[in-house]
Order: sequence, then C-alpha cells, then structure tokens
Amino acid sequence: MRHNKAINHLGRKSGHRKALLANMATSLILNKRIVTTVAKAKALKMYVEPLITKSKDDSTHSRRVVFSYLKNKEAVSELFRTVAPKIADRPGGYTRVLKTGFRQGDGADMALIELVDFNEAALASAPKKAAKKTTRRSSKKAVEAAPAAEVETPAAE
Repeated sequence: MRHNKAINHLGRKSGHRKALLANMATSLILNKRIVTTVAKAKALKMYVEPLITKSKDDSTHSRRVVFSYLKNKEAVSELFRTVAPKIADRPGGYTRVLKTGFRQGDGADMALIELVDFNEAALASAPKKAAKKTTRRSSKKAVEAAPAAEVETPAAE
C-alpha cells in the first residue's frame, strides 16, 4: 500500500527520475513551455515550483541550491535573470498544465506545461482589470426618502 506517499515515481528508479525531472525542468526554463504526458507534467510542477520560489532571492546560496537540482548553468542564469523578475510579485502557481488530448502511438494522455507569466497570447487576451467600483447599499428608509427629495426639488425652483 502507498498511503501518504506524495511523489509519483513515474516507473523509474530514483536516479533516473531525478535526471528526468532535472532535464525537463531545464527545458521548461529555457523554452518556457514543453509538451509531455500529464503524469510527468504534474511531477515536474511539484519539482520546479520550489526552485522558482528559491530564485526570488538572488543570492549565491540560492543559486548553488538551484544548480544542485538543475545541473545546467544556462538554465540557472535564465531562471535568475529573466524568470525571477517577472514572477517576483506572484505568491505561487508559476506553472500551468493544459491537457492536450491523447498521443497517437500509445494513447497516453498528453499535456502542455508552461510558465504562466511567459504566455504572451494569454496575457494579451486577458482583459485589463478596471478599478473596482464600490456600491453603497442603504436601508429602505433612505431609498424611500430619495424619491421624495426629488419631488420637492422641482417645486422649489
């Protein structure tokens, strides 16, 4: 039984799984979106989001910790130089998993995983948030008094 076992082992030994996730995370950071199976996308999301959170603090220690996971200098520099400033004010949820259907050969459920702040099409189509208008609600007495006041105003003229 696998009670309280949070991580998906993806049918691989730990070394193979760590290498797979490190390579996929590197590809995601460098390309901003990749297509993979749903299970791998969900496992990658759990793997890469703490690294992105760690990249918000640009210190030597954070860079070394992230490098120990990714093992790719270009991906680490891309993460800290371009990705981290864009997601600095976001409190989490840096990736999006979109299901795309089934693979032709074996019918595997496929998904597209992308960094949220780097999808220009979604950012352009998203409506700009207007300033929220507040509505004032009053009691029935004030509502009844308002029409009476309007009636009296024309008579005063």
